[in-house]
Amino acid sequence: MSDNNSGDKLLYFVAGAGIGAVFALLFAPKSGRETREAIARTASDRPEFPSTKVNEGRQVVEEHGRRMGDDFTTFIDKSKEAVQRQKEQLTAAFEAGKAAYREEKGLPSE
Repeated sequence: MSDNNSGDKLLYFVAGAGIGAVFALLFAPKSGRETREAIARTASDRPEFPSTKVNEGRQVVEEHGRRMGDDFTTFIDKSKEAVQRQKEQLTAAFEAGKAAYREEKGLPSE
């Protein structure tokens, strides 16, 4: 449950940062040209920032995918074991029923 919360927190953080950036641009005291120049300067100063964040996000998604795959495989294995136990119980009950029928009718057992 906490693993899912960490992914949600990251998503909320990114969404909040985007909303904050939009509000900052809307209410900025500088003109559009000055704002664009400032953004361009910041982007040229830190070109690795977006790719770093994309890689971090990709790692989080891959890890969650691996965990989900492992959980699903575990679920399938447990389900197969439960079906096998039920099959064995039904077979035993059927054989016991056949034996009881033969005994009641006085037939030889196999």
